[in-house]
Amino acid sequence: MDKKYINKIIKGDCIKELHKLPEKSVDLIFADPPYNLQLRGDLIRPNQTKVNAVNDEWDKFSSFDEYDKFTYSWLKECKRVLKKDGAIWVIGSYHNIFRVGKIMQDLGLWILNDVIWIKTNPMPNFRGTRFNNAQETLIWASKNQKSKFTFHYKTMKAFNDDKQMRSDWYIPICNGGERIKINGEKAHSTQKPEALLFRIILSTSSAGDIILDPFMGSGTTGAVAKKLGRNYIGNKFYNKIIWIQSLFKLNVHPIFAMS
Repeated sequence: MDKKYINKIIKGDCIKELHKLPEKSVDLIFADPPYNLQLRGDLIRPNQTKVNAVNDEWDKFSSFDEYDKFTYSWLKECKRVLKKDGAIWVIGSYHNIFRVGKIMQDLGLWILNDVIWIKTNPMPNFRGTRFNNAQETLIWASKNQKSKFTFHYKTMKAFNDDKQMRSDWYIPICNGGERIKINGEKAHSTQKPEALLFRIILSTSSAGDIILDPFMGSGTTGAVAKKLGRNYIGNKFYNKIIWIQSLFKLNVHPIFAMS
């Protein structure tokens, strides 16, 4: 891997930037792609205040077909850059994860587990029309069926009071001091908790490995990777202020690769 990519955040379209990376150069990928939430109108709390929901332009697609083509394109590039024994994690909600999983299998990625992130402090269902959506799904897959993927079973067992770590992870969503804010507002609408990335990176990569995040939003993947002695490559149309706040929060020196 060219050093110009290591521990850098690349600004640009994820598919175009992924295409520039060398084949078979990355050990692990964590992808938090657009969920295509298909929100229609504002969400209002019972007290008539507006919910700061995910209404960013990057999460809007004209159709399922457009979303599927986008998903196929970035996953294809991710598989290309994975080393032969590499693996990928993709997180999503009921809006997109089933479509993503099908495309992963169509590309020959080999699903190892689906992990359920159970949010201990989920956002309420303000309209009262459905069950409270308190989970997201992560798909962990190796490059192919023959890949000798990394899994630190004993480490995760020790981390879990000497019990096998299960595939249901009870972790709160970002709030309080962990939630990055600018002028009192959330800096990124879908910031993931550090505890979630800690488990993923610790369990399925090794020190010195290269962790790729093609949809780096608030910088958590890069910050946790560096904290655990891994290297990272991030790609995002990002706000520089968000990155400085996120990476310095974990005492990680931020290096910006501007393209």
